[in-house]
Amino acid sequence: MKETEFAAPLLDWYRRAARDLPWRRTQDPYCIWVSEVMLQQTRVAAVVGYYARFLDAFPTVNALADASEEALLSRWQGLGYYSRARNLHRAAKEIVRRGGFPETADELRTLPGIGAYTAGAIASAAFGERAPAVDGNVLRVMSRLSDNHGDILAPSVRREIEAEVSARFPATAEAARIFNQALMELGATVCVPNGPPKCGECPVSGYCLGLARGTAETLPVRAAKKARRVEERTVLVLCRGGRTALRKRPARGLLAGLWEFPNVAGALTEAEVAAQLSAWGLSASDWLRKLSAKHIFTHIEWHMTGYVLSVDGADSQGFAWADAVALREYAMPSAFARFREAAAEIIRPLRHRTTPSPHSGGGENLSSENSILETSNS
Repeated sequence: MKETEFAAPLLDWYRRAARDLPWRRTQDPYCIWVSEVMLQQTRVAAVVGYYARFLDAFPTVNALADASEEALLSRWQGLGYYSRARNLHRAAKEIVRRGGFPETADELRTLPGIGAYTAGAIASAAFGERAPAVDGNVLRVMSRLSDNHGDILAPSVRREIEAEVSARFPATAEAARIFNQALMELGATVCVPNGPPKCGECPVSGYCLGLARGTAETLPVRAAKKARRVEERTVLVLCRGGRTALRKRPARGLLAGLWEFPNVAGALTEAEVAAQLSAWGLSASDWLRKLSAKHIFTHIEWHMTGYVLSVDGADSQGFAWADAVALREYAMPSAFARFREAAAEIIRPLRHRTTPSPHSGGGENLSSENSILETSNS
């Protein structure tokens, strides 16, 4: 069998059975690039809406290059991994500086944030280059097809699989445009993770060594990940005069440059919160609610205790005080989504409040709400 014969049944199946996704209806390298970056570490179902809204806001690479970082991050919030958005911005500026989109995988890899996978995905789908795009789906499919028992997280195994994909590429540009997509679709819908592959539905099961040898369900091999580090944090939703306090995170590090509610390390008691407020030049007039939330990053888990407070005083920290309308506009990671909802519920009524809260005073009657937010990749 010629290696390229493998492509024919795969592409026939793809044309019949592939999901209709908006980025598959275009050969515009900019649109394909945006979709590929969004799809890194994010589910397809979640990306579809973000993709449409992003392209409405930034319909061309020039529009993206001209946008402010704040506007970009505002459109990106909820997708997580904000370094992806910043690299998109940097690369867009570089594309405009160069006078147009690079058309080969090698040239694309010279742009910020574009590695081998993204370069191959763009070069094949937009320009018909026979360039492999090996993501987790393709690693799984190819390790089963070739009965490869190497650790798919090892660079040497990835290089082996990239070489195998390259060898199986169809010859024509038209077919090359969808070959990577077909392999990824096969992995997402048939040669699935977290369960037995659907070998009876697979268009290339006749070429699968893993199926023939009875090893497909044990593949791929993946080294165990290190346990995530758990960090306790206390988040303070401070409300004053119909506004809530926000601050900007440092320009480098986790969630760089995004806005957040003031927070400190550790799980603080009410007495410790009161002391922290005093250090910031504030005092609590109402202890309104207590929240719990958990947020999962790639290597860290935040276990958060939140206090929603009405406060008095002139803060010494230079907080930004946002009203209900402005609160929606700040680029804020989804780690704070539960606290943002709580703030929005409080600050609008505060404008019209004329009677004391039933929980005013020392906080001993603090309303407690242990609502767990468990999301990832932000």
